[in-house]
Amino acid sequence: MAVIKVRNTGEVIDGWDAVSAFLQQEGVLYEQWQVEKLPEQLRGNCTVTEEQKNEILTVFNEEIRSLAERNGYGNWDVVALSEETPDLDAILKKFEQVHVHTEDEVRAITAGHGIFVIKGSVGYFDVELDPGDVISVPVDTPHFFTLMDDRQVVAVRLFIDPSGWVAHPYEEKESVN
Repeated sequence: MAVIKVRNTGEVIDGWDAVSAFLQQEGVLYEQWQVEKLPEQLRGNCTVTEEQKNEILTVFNEEIRSLAERNGYGNWDVVALSEETPDLDAILKKFEQVHVHTEDEVRAITAGHGIFVIKGSVGYFDVELDPGDVISVPVDTPHFFTLMDDRQVVAVRLFIDPSGWVAHPYEEKESVN
């Protein structure tokens, strides 16, 4: 389950009700998928093959289609990052720049962990995500994504734009920390 850390106050928010309420107030969609639906060999596995990525999409087809119908997404895929990913540090450096998108950024974590750092009404806050967490960062909301200490994640991504993940730099006037 997600945990929120407000950067400028140190406040920690946890528990389904508190996390959901906070994110709803910030305009961020937060849901849960049941990762127990995954076959045993995919639970916690962050070095998945293309065939296994397709299996993840099949397992969560109903949830993906529900999100797609509600929000107009027409494309989805699975991204997997781990120490075995070539140029992982370069990829993370690209992700860790504050940016915005012209559509929501949707991620459903199926294995590993990630952190979205989002600029909201309270300043920047971290959303630490676990398997089963689904988040949608609203269009034009400054944010970035990085990995947690285990440096691995598998996530379903949903897009409106057929070109997929397209970031637009955001010139930050306040400190992210």
